Amino acid sequence: MERTKREERALAFRRLHAGERALVLVNAWDAASARLLEDAGQSAIATSSAGMAWSLGYADGEGMGAGELIAACGRICRVATAPVSVDIERGFGGTPKDVCGVVRALLEMGVVGINIEDGVTPGSGQLAPAETLAERIAAVRTLARDAAMDLFINARIDTYFAPSIGAAARYDGTVRRAHIYVQAGADGIFVPGLTDVDEIARLARAVARPLNVYAGHDGVPPVGALERAGVRRVSLGCGPFQAALALTRRIAREALERGTYAAMTADMLSAGEANGLFPAPATSGAAVTGARNE
Repeated sequence: MERTKREERALAFRRLHAGERALVLVNAWDAASARLLEDAGQSAIATSSAGMAWSLGYADGEGMGAGELIAACGRICRVATAPVSVDIERGFGGTPKDVCGVVRALLEMGVVGINIEDGVTPGSGQLAPAETLAERIAAVRTLARDAAMDLFINARIDTYFAPSIGAAARYDGTVRRAHIYVQAGADGIFVPGLTDVDEIARLARAVARPLNVYAGHDGVPPVGALERAGVRRVSLGCGPFQAALALTRRIAREALERGTYAAMTADMLSAGEANGLFPAPATSGAAVTGARNE
C-alpha cells in the first residue's frame, strides 16, 4: 500500500480511540464481511481470529497457520478502504523474531493495528507469563518504529478467562499485566470477560491506555453504559460469525425438514447489493450480466 495512504489510515485509527464515543467494532472474518461492515458505516475493520479460523476450516487457537492468516488478511486489505487491524492471537510464532515476521508482512499490506494476547496455556489453565507477551510487544514496537510505520498495538489480557485465577485475584492481576504491557509499548488494553460496569469503570481509571471490552456474549452492558464507564473500544469478536453460522443452520434445517425458505429470504441481500460491495470485474458487460447467482 502507498505509504501516505497507510499513514492517513493509521492516524485515523488512532484518533478513533481518543474521541468521546467508543469505537464499536463488529469484527470481520473475510473480505465479504469486511466490505459489508464498511457499507454499514463502520469506520474501521478489525478481524476476529476465531471467525477467520472457522471460515478457513480450522479450530481457533493459531491452528490455521501464519501463512493462511496473512493470505486472508491480504484479501481483506485488498477490498477495505477503512483502517484494518488484525487479531494475531499470541503472534503466530514461537519467538519475538517469528512474531515480527508475521507483523512485518501485515504492515507491508497496509494493516495499521494488531491485537496480541497473553492467553491461557493449552491444557494447563494457566496464563502465559506476562513477560512473554511484553517481550513480543517490545519487539513489534521496535519493528514498527524502525520501519517508520505507526502501529496501534492492542494488548489482550486473559485473566478473566483463566480457570486457575480466582475471581478475587482477576482484577489485580489484570491491572498488573496492563502496566507491564503499556511499559513494553502497548497502545491499548483489551480485557475480554468483563461484565460488571463498576469493575469496568474502575479498570478504565487504573489503566493509562484506551480500554477495550468484549461484547460477543450475553450480559455485557450496552455501548452507552460502557462509554460512561470510560471504555474507548467495544469489540463483538467472533459473536457476529457465530450468529451467521446459527442463521445458516436454521436455513438448512428449514429447507431440509420443511422444504421452505423463509429464514433465508426474510432479510437477504439482493445479488446486486452483494455485487455492489466490490469493484466490478474487468470483463464485458455481457459476461457479467450473464453470470448465474449461485
